[in-house]
Amino acid sequence: MAGEPGPRVFSADGRADSLSADTLREIFFMRLTSWPDGTPIRVFVLPDKHPLHVRFSKEILGVYPFQLRAAWDRLVFSGTGLIPHVVETIGEMRERVRVTPGGIGYVEK
Repeated sequence: MAGEPGPRVFSADGRADSLSADTLREIFFMRLTSWPDGTPIRVFVLPDKHPLHVRFSKEILGVYPFQLRAAWDRLVFSGTGLIPHVVETIGEMRERVRVTPGGIGYVEK
C-alpha cells in the first residue's frame, strides 16, 4: 500500500473539491443529506472489504469501515435514514457519480 495512490473524493460538478474533513464525515455517515442549493446528496461507496473503501474510511474519514457500516445499519434499523448506494468497481463508481445529480463518491488519486 505504500506508494499506491490514495483515495480522492469527487463529484461530477466539482462540489466535493472544497469540502472539509468534517463535512465529508457528515456526508458519508449520511447525516448531511442535501447540498447547500437543496439538491439531495447521493452517496456512492465500494463494498466494505474493497481495499480502496478501507483506505478511504481510514485516510479520509478517520474511521474503520466497520464503524461506517454500524452507523448505516443504525439508520436502516431505526427507520431514520438510508444507506449509500454500493457499486462494485471503481469504474462503476466514476460512471454513477458522473450521471447522478448530487452524486459523490471516491476514486484513486
